[in-house]
Amino acid sequence: MEPKKYASYAEIDHDLKILKVEREIHYQKIILSIDKTKETIMPSKSVSFVGDVLQKATTGPIGTILKIAVPYAINWYINRKRGD
Repeated sequence: MEPKKYASYAEIDHDLKILKVEREIHYQKIILSIDKTKETIMPSKSVSFVGDVLQKATTGPIGTILKIAVPYAINWYINRKRGD
């Protein structure tokens, strides 16, 4: 491939602008592919919905009661007497 010969600075400037736009297009394509990959890897909205419901359930007075009662229930279950 033979090097391109320019007759003026305006031609060089024009080619540089074209290259800059092409570079930006390629950059945006890379960003888009990264975003698509993130969407593929991230859990679905239903999983995040369950997380939101659990978070709301553990806040407020009911959440406080659950935070206190659950460890006691687990402790009781672990330490209960076996039927000898």
